[in-house]
Parts: sequence; C-alpha cells; structure tokens
Amino acid sequence: MRPHTSTASAEPGAFRHSFLGTFRFSRRAIDLVWSTSRPLTFGLALLTLIAGVLPAVIAFVGAQIVDAVVAAAALAREGSRVEIGNVFRWVILEAALVVAMAAAQRGISFCQSLLRAQLGQRVNEMILDKALTLELAQFEDSEFYDKLTRARREASSRPLSLVTRTFGLVQNLIALASFGVLLVGFSPWAMLVLLLAGLPSFIAETRFSGEAFTLFRWRSPDTRMQLYLETVIAREDHAKEVKLFGLGPLLLARYRAIFHKLYAADRALTLRRDLWGLGLGVIGTLALYGAYAWIAWTTVFGRITLGQMTMYLMLFRQGQAAVSAMLSAIGGMYEDNLYLSTLYEYLETPVRVGGGAAVQGPDSRDGIRFEAVSFTYPGADAPTLHDINLHIRPGESLALVGQNGSGKTTLIKLLTRLYAPDQGRILLDGLDLAQWNENALRQRIGVIFQDFARYQMLVGENVGAGDVTRFEDRERWREASDKGMASAFIDSLPQGFETQLGKWFKDGRELSGGQWQKIALARAFMREQADILVLDEPTAAMDAQAEATIFEHFSAMSSQRIVILISHRFSTVRMAEQIVVIQDGRIIEHGNHAQLLAQAGHYAHLFALQAKGYL
Repeated sequence: MRPHTSTASAEPGAFRHSFLGTFRFSRRAIDLVWSTSRPLTFGLALLTLIAGVLPAVIAFVGAQIVDAVVAAAALAREGSRVEIGNVFRWVILEAALVVAMAAAQRGISFCQSLLRAQLGQRVNEMILDKALTLELAQFEDSEFYDKLTRARREASSRPLSLVTRTFGLVQNLIALASFGVLLVGFSPWAMLVLLLAGLPSFIAETRFSGEAFTLFRWRSPDTRMQLYLETVIAREDHAKEVKLFGLGPLLLARYRAIFHKLYAADRALTLRRDLWGLGLGVIGTLALYGAYAWIAWTTVFGRITLGQMTMYLMLFRQGQAAVSAMLSAIGGMYEDNLYLSTLYEYLETPVRVGGGAAVQGPDSRDGIRFEAVSFTYPGADAPTLHDINLHIRPGESLALVGQNGSGKTTLIKLLTRLYAPDQGRILLDGLDLAQWNENALRQRIGVIFQDFARYQMLVGENVGAGDVTRFEDRERWREASDKGMASAFIDSLPQGFETQLGKWFKDGRELSGGQWQKIALARAFMREQADILVLDEPTAAMDAQAEATIFEHFSAMSSQRIVILISHRFSTVRMAEQIVVIQDGRIIEHGNHAQLLAQAGHYAHLFALQAKGYL
C-alpha cells in the first residue's frame, strides 16, 4: 500500500502551457455555462455591465455633492441666499445609485449561486456519462484513476469560476474605462500610473498559479491513496478485519504520513506565494499614495476643486482596486484554464467505437466457439490466455476448473466483450462477437461474477439490476427469485422485496454470504431472453450440498441454454457435460468427468485430493 508514483510527477513541465495558450478552454467554459442556464447567464452578464458603470457615476455624483456643499458654504459666508435643494438632489441621486449598486451585486451573487449548483451537477453528470462509455481496461488502469480523480476534485467548480472571472474582468474593464474618461480631465498620465500600480501583484499571482497546478497533478496518486485509506478505515465491509488484525493504527499512520508530505509541499508554495505577494504589493501601495500626493499638491495650488480632488482620490482608489481585480481575474482565468484542462483531458479520453450491428447469428444451433484465442492484459508481461479452443452447443453445460489466476474469469470477460481477444476469435451462433451489437449480445448472457455487486438498495432492486428494462417489475422479481432459490428467505425479511439492504441507509439489513449469492443468482435469471448462463464461483459462500442442489436446479431449467460454471467443488463440477482444466492460461485437459478420471491426469489428482476431505 505504498503511495503510487505517477508519471505526472516525473514530468512537472509537461502541462505548463504558454500563458495565452492556457486560455483555449475559456470559450468552451462559457458555452458550457450558457447551455446550463441561459436566463441566469444573461442576467449575470447584464448585472455585471450595470455594476461596471455605476462606480464611476457614483464618484462623479460624489464630486458634485462636495462642490455643491463648498459653493453653498461660500454663499453662506457672504450672507447671500443659499439654495440647499441642489445639494439634496445630488445626495438623493447618489443614494439611489448606491442602492442600485448594492442590488446589482446581490443579483450577481444570486445568479452565481444558482449557476454554481446547476453547473456542478452538469459537470458531474458529464464525468459520469463519460465513465459509462469507457472500457473495463481503463478502469483497471491506475493512471486513468489519477485522471478521473483530478477531474472530479477541481473541474466541477472551475467552469463557473472561469465565467465569473470573465464577467468580473468585463465589469472592471467597463469601470476602468469610465474612470479613465474622468481621470483624463486630471492628467493623461494618471491612467498609466494606475495600470502600472497593479502589475506587481499580477506577476506574483500568475507565477505561482502554474506551480500550484503542477503540484496538484503531482499529488493525485497520493490523494487517491488517502481516499482509499479512508474507505478501508471507515467502511463496514473492511471494519471486521481492521479491528481483528489491529490494522487501524497502522493505516491511520500512513494516512497522516501522506498528509504531512502533501502539507509540506503546500506550506512551501504558500510561503513563497505570500512573501512575493507582500513584496510586490508594497510597490503597488507606494504607487497609490504617490498618486494621492500628486492630487493633493494639485489641489493646494488651486488647479482642481475640492470636489474634484475627492472624486480623483476615489477614482484612484477604486481604479487601483479595479486594475488589481482585472489582473487577478486574468491570473485566475489562467489558473482555471489549467484545471479545466484536467476535465477535458478526461472527457476526451478516447473510447473504442462500438462493435458491429448484428442482433443474431446465421446458425443458432452452433452455440459458442473459441478459436485459437489468446489475450494479454494491458501492461502485463505475459499472456493470460494462450490458444484457447472450445465449442459449446445450446443445451450443454461446461465447467471450468483450475487454480486461481489460471485464466478462467478472463475467458468469461472475453465472452461478454468486456475485453477483446488479442489473437483468434470468439463466435456466437456462427458470428464473430466483434460483429455483434454489444447490447444485443449482453442481453443474451446472464452472468454472475465471483465478486458480484452488493447494491445498497432494496432487495427487489438488487434482483432487478439483472435487467435494466425490467428494473422495477415486481412480477419479474418474484419469477427470477423463484428460479434463483431466493424467494424463501426474501419472504422472511421484514418488508420482503421492499427491504433495504446494506448498512449505509436507515433500517438497512445485512445478509449472509449465501443469501447474497442467491440474490445474485436471481439477478442472473432476470433476463428472460438470456440463453447463456455464466456462474463464476456463484455459490462459494454455500455448503457443498446447497451448491449441488442449486446446480441441479439450474440444469433442470436450462435444457435449451448454455451453462458455463466456474467452481472449485468437484461434487458440482462432475455434473457438467464438458469439463475443461485450465492451467497457466492453457487448456491442459478436456472431457467429461468419467473421461478425465480415466486419464488419471491433473483433474483426477485434484478430484482425489478433494475426495479425501469427505472420508
């Protein structure tokens, strides 16, 4: 359980794009937000425009208030009649503008909040939709899981963040343009000072955004290991062994060690980022107060009025904030684009184009044929299956015998098109599986793997999972459970088929291993059209007599079906019409029980060893 080392950490510069190049996802993010909710996106854009214009207008009105007050005070000192109504009109106008500004900001927050919820769901659905198109081999690839972890951790919030920053950039651009119109009246150089004052903090922000992203990619395997350790420590299906073997402190220590490793990298980055930000921020502050001194000196010598001085000071203060916000938005957009690359890297994972379109073969009496089939798992050094040749006709039963890891389950994965052979071909009804429509093919097969799923759902839904088209069909639940010999214990449950299974949810009931296997058997019978039944160690949690009873029951109902059984119990295996012994991915013996005993080979040896246990 050592933390996995990804190739991402070995190539920290592999995803450092040019600054402008990282903005290639901006348009896609905007399109994504727009398609999520057009009314909310339009409202956000309109409110952003209003919020961009209002600050300059408020500053202008504020200057008019000050000048009106100064003029009224001068008239009062001279003993002239004072018209105070002009001052009040400007005050009322500013109050209305401030209320409008507050309303626009609240509206922006409202739109962002609703968009965040909708967009988070939309992106998560995109991630899960993509997962449904991927092949089993990709789910068994550690680097793929790193990619998936990165996409799920950050990408769901980044599209809205990118659009929000884009609108914020537009808002501040509008505000800065309106400030510029007023500042030109003071000095054309004022805008240049304003822009240069915000550059230092921008440089610091963008410099460390790239480093943070590189760290994010590098740490994905360690993050996955932490999540796995959380699962082992806190899940009920691991709790027994964790407690019995005293694994808790060991696993928790590894969990802490990964945190300290990641925290050390975070702390170093944060320290550098803040120190640079502080140093460069001081430069911007000095520029701001230099502008203050310039405006004050100009006012003292009577070149601008007191109201204009107030306005220009406000414009400089708000202008610098706008410049900082703009540059920060650009830096944030740069960072969001980096993180969005993880989402689209995942979404653009190539998938195999679906196989053929056939829904039936030319010869329904031919059954299943394996012709010189070989297969090697991706990344494996040696083949798992070598030159497999088999023929199983309708109405026949086949038992696969061999040690764990000999290739028995792999052969079933090839039959169900979870993998494709590297060499040779597999035919059903005289037609290569590559030419079959995958949905039509899988409707023909009822399969129970040794590690079948135990869904934290209702009993009936656990059975119904065998045929998604009849998932909530209560009559089919009953029929399938009768065939799977599960009805007796289901009827004894408090709410029968409506009983919640598992301990994750309220009033959930846990079943014994044998009861779960009967549920899985019933699930295999949900598909009425399935004429191929595959049982991969389906009764490992049952005693030998129960397994024999179930297999006899299976055989009696499967006269026109192909039954493939993987089992280590020879009391059951001997009932099959064909028995295939697999060792190291090769078929070493093939025949019925009597023939294989007569050969006195590997099968006979294993049968004799097991028989001794009953003497």
